[in-house]
Amino acid sequence: MNDLILKTSRIGVLMGGLSREREVSLRSGEGCLQALKSMGYDAVGIDVGHDVAEVLKREGVKAAFLALHGKYGEDGCIQGLLEMMGIPYTGSRVLASAIGMNKVRSKQIAVFHKVPTAAFEIFDVGVDLGTTSKQAVEKLRFPVMVKPCEEGSSLGVLKISDPAELIGAAVETHRDFGCFMVEEFIEGDEITIGLLETRRQLIAMPVLQLKTTSEFYDYEAKYNHGMTEFVVPAEIPEEVATMAQEMAMKMHTSIGCRGFSRVDFIVDREGIPHFTEINTLPGMTETSDFPAQANAGNITYEKLVEKMLRSALLP
Repeated sequence: MNDLILKTSRIGVLMGGLSREREVSLRSGEGCLQALKSMGYDAVGIDVGHDVAEVLKREGVKAAFLALHGKYGEDGCIQGLLEMMGIPYTGSRVLASAIGMNKVRSKQIAVFHKVPTAAFEIFDVGVDLGTTSKQAVEKLRFPVMVKPCEEGSSLGVLKISDPAELIGAAVETHRDFGCFMVEEFIEGDEITIGLLETRRQLIAMPVLQLKTTSEFYDYEAKYNHGMTEFVVPAEIPEEVATMAQEMAMKMHTSIGCRGFSRVDFIVDREGIPHFTEINTLPGMTETSDFPAQANAGNITYEKLVEKMLRSALLP
């Protein structure tokens, strides 16, 4: 399949899905669908459910544009189905999607490749919550962040300042999300770097800084107008921005991502970026940072969507 065939083939924009991020995904998908239609593509929106394979066949989809977020869409599940059906799709393949979705596994890769990241303790399924909470209190400096291993959009993320409150938060998070981690809170500037890959090179977009009225960049701050200010280029020293872009590209390639990604960091008071997570299917809503970064790099929303679509052609 080449660019010309993409232009003349039916493109399915997969959105919605079965995760807790369904509503955000519908917003991302609708934006991408309208962008593709405005450029003359034969695109159809597909709200992903358990019957998605039948719907893809019925609609005659020849390539899939993934605008899904969260479980079953960003974690390798839909990617595996599309592989089995022989349908090219945008973004990372199965393994990289699964690793990128798992905050613990991606942080372990950061540690292996000597990319700075906050100290953390893993609360895996089946662990003794009391014992592991005690280990976390002894190992980590408070305040700490409690984060589900496999959720996006900051769902389930908590900030805990009192060590005595950790066990209660652990019980609640384990009940609602299963595996989670506790990591040290790093005070500093929150930044993010979008990456775009072509057949020839991986390009880092301008660094975007997030200034929010919330205590941290939580779900409400991400998807409500007026709660977060995007500053791009980020108000950080040029050498720090360059360092963060290099770290972002290292994480993208080390995890094995394809096509595009968005990598998030917190820059501490000494000017060191600390990896927090990688997003293999970044948000594409009107309040999302990925298209804002592209716009700062003179890439319109429509052209960004088209570049993302072409990632389906990458090996």
